Amino acid sequence: MLIRILTSIALIAITANLLASPEVPGAKQTHPIALVGGTIHTVSGKTLTNATLLFDNGKITAVGTDFDLPQNCEVIAIKGKHVFPGMLDAYTNMGLVEINAVRASGDENETGTFNPNVRAEVAVNPDSEIIPTTRSNGVLLCLAAPSGGTVSGRSAILQLDGWTYEDLTIRSAAGLHIKWPLMAVVSDWWVTSSAKDQIASREKALAKLEEQFATARLYDKARQSNPDTLVDMKWESMRAVLAGDVPIIVNADNANQIQSAVAFAVRQKVKLIINGGYDAIYCADLLKKHDVPVILGGVYRSPRRSDDFYDLPYEIPAMLSRLGVQFCISSDGRFGASMSRNLPYHAGTAAAYGLDKNEALKAVTLYPAQILGVADRVGSLDIGKDATLVITDGNILEIATQVEQAYVQGRRVDMSDRHKRLWNKYQQRYRK
Repeated sequence: MLIRILTSIALIAITANLLASPEVPGAKQTHPIALVGGTIHTVSGKTLTNATLLFDNGKITAVGTDFDLPQNCEVIAIKGKHVFPGMLDAYTNMGLVEINAVRASGDENETGTFNPNVRAEVAVNPDSEIIPTTRSNGVLLCLAAPSGGTVSGRSAILQLDGWTYEDLTIRSAAGLHIKWPLMAVVSDWWVTSSAKDQIASREKALAKLEEQFATARLYDKARQSNPDTLVDMKWESMRAVLAGDVPIIVNADNANQIQSAVAFAVRQKVKLIINGGYDAIYCADLLKKHDVPVILGGVYRSPRRSDDFYDLPYEIPAMLSRLGVQFCISSDGRFGASMSRNLPYHAGTAAAYGLDKNEALKAVTLYPAQILGVADRVGSLDIGKDATLVITDGNILEIATQVEQAYVQGRRVDMSDRHKRLWNKYQQRYRK
C-alpha cells in the first residue's frame, strides 16, 4: 500500500513539473511603441512597405508611412522585417491536454453525453508548455474546445499569453460543440456493430438531440415568463444558443453529416459552424444558402476514400474559395494542441495547391476571427484592434521563416520555449 502511495505521489510530482513552463507572461504596455521601416501585412487591406505600425495601451493607433510619432514613443527599427497579425487556430484543445499519454494532464472531457454548461476556459492551464512552443511560430490565438459526449460544451477564444485563464480568454462561449453521428452504415473489418445496430444508434442520438433542444426551449420560455423559475445550469447554458448569440459548432466531415446538421440548424433556427468539412466542397450550395461557414480541419490529412486523389485534402481550401464558401483553416484538432504550431504550413500548402496567397493568409488570421466573432479585436492590423502581432524575417507561411518577436495586446512576449531550451542544451553536448 505504501509503495502505491509513493508511486502516486511521484507521478503527481512528475506531471506537475511537466505542466509548468518557466516563461513569464509579458508586462502590460506602459508607453507607445512604433515598429518602423518594415513591411506591414495588414491582411484586411494593402501590404505596406517601409511603413510604421504604432500601438499604445495594447491597441493599434496608427498604420502607414506618413504620420508623427508621440514624444515618449519607443522606436523599434525593423527594416527588412515583416509584421503580421497573430494567427488564430480555430480548433484545438490548447491548455486542456498536456500529454496525451498522461491521463492526469487531460481535462478536455466531461462525463455524460449532454454538457452544454461546460466552459473550456476554466479548465485551461496557462502554464502549459505547448503555449510557448505554439506562439514561437506565430500562432498567438486559438479556440480551445472541449470534447466528449454528444454535446461537449462551450469553447473559448484564447490569446496565448497571461497568468490566468481570465487573462487568456478574449471570448467565452465562442461556440457549443456537438459531435454529429455518422449517417451512413460503416462496413469494415474493425466494425463490430451490425448495420441494424448502427442505424438504431444513429436514430437514437438524433432523437435525443432534438429532445434536448425541445426541452431547452421549454425551459427558456419558462424563464422568460417567470424570472424566478429555478435555474438549471445545463438548460440555462442553452439559452444563448437558442437566442442566436452562440453558434453550434458541429464536427462533421461527410456530406450526409453536413446536410443533416444544416437541416437541424434550420429547424432549430440556430447559428451553425461546420468543423472538419472534408466534404464541404460537395455541399457548397447548401452552405452558401444558409450562411454556414466551415472550419476546415487541417490540410495535412489523408484522403478519406480510396478513389480520392492523393492531394485532394491540399486542394479543398482552393476549391472552397472558388465555390464561394466562407471558410478558415485550422491545424486539425484531432491530433492535439501540440500540432497548432504547424498552422502556417497548412495555409502555405493550400497556397501551393491553388489557393491565392492572400486568401491563404486570411484563412489563418482574419477569416477565423470573422467566423468565431472576434474580428473586431483580432485577425488584421487595423486601427483600434488589439496589438496582437508578430515580427518575422520573411513570409510567415513558409517553413524557413523565423518569428523573431511577438506582442499580445501590446505586451512583449517571451519567445523562449521548451523546444529552444532543449536545442540549446544539446548544442552544449555536441560542442563538447
